[in-house]
Amino acid sequence: MTDHSSDVQLLNRSEIGELLERHGITPSRALGQNFLCDPFMVAKIVRLAGVEAGDSVIEIGPGLGSLTLGLVSAGASVTAIELDKFLVPVLRDVVNGLDVKVIEADAMELDWKPILGDREWRVVANLPYNVAAPLVLDLLAGQPQLKSWTVMVQKEVGERLAADPGSKTYGIPSVLRAYWGTAKVVGNVGHQVFLPRPRVDSVLVRIERHEQALVDVPFEPLAKLVRAGFGQRRKMLRRSVSEFLTEEQIMHAGVDPTARGETLDVHGWAALTAELLSGDGGTVSQSE
Repeated sequence: MTDHSSDVQLLNRSEIGELLERHGITPSRALGQNFLCDPFMVAKIVRLAGVEAGDSVIEIGPGLGSLTLGLVSAGASVTAIELDKFLVPVLRDVVNGLDVKVIEADAMELDWKPILGDREWRVVANLPYNVAAPLVLDLLAGQPQLKSWTVMVQKEVGERLAADPGSKTYGIPSVLRAYWGTAKVVGNVGHQVFLPRPRVDSVLVRIERHEQALVDVPFEPLAKLVRAGFGQRRKMLRRSVSEFLTEEQIMHAGVDPTARGETLDVHGWAALTAELLSGDGGTVSQSE
């Protein structure tokens, strides 16, 4: 594919509006479509993502290609995954002749192996807000080639993904993300950079996958235990995980049975999981 990255012109609000009107496209609220239309924000995202020439980038939900063009202008090779069949032909026209591969597919159901191969990838995306959290967690768990993430998400979702123990937003996504990598909110995003303007606030979240496993327990039983522990928020662990662990087992794991799930970091949850797997009373298997 021919690469003309040095000649790339980013899309502005009026050009996005013209594309929508010319192709008779109305942004879908059901698909969470709010198109990024500010070249300065595009440049900021690319900079915060650390994208360099030669990088392989996955973009999920590229829409009309605003961010895609920014990634290409930085010298990246982009694979863009777009679900909306009405947007795909427009997107292909926008990126024609550039180092962009457009795949029409649902990222939640896609077979990623033939796409990712053995290379390391960055994920840089304005994610569809209605599926952002489960999508990030599913891909962190299933696709180790995705090493670095810089994604735009709804503010509440971003804060949950990046939260530390004890904070008001700390919950299931925070612990499950911590199993796979570190996360930080690296920027706020105003309503004015989208067309149409969303009703919610947005943030940019940076996630870096751990080079080596942070804890030495399998993910699935830990996740099952975490979901149980947060299923009865503000309840003591001796009650919230009583289906899986006795009070004595919790103490043997070095955890206070009167503690609450929102105070426990991933190491604490790993200790409980190890106790569960070593005991004879656990009902969570590694294959679940």
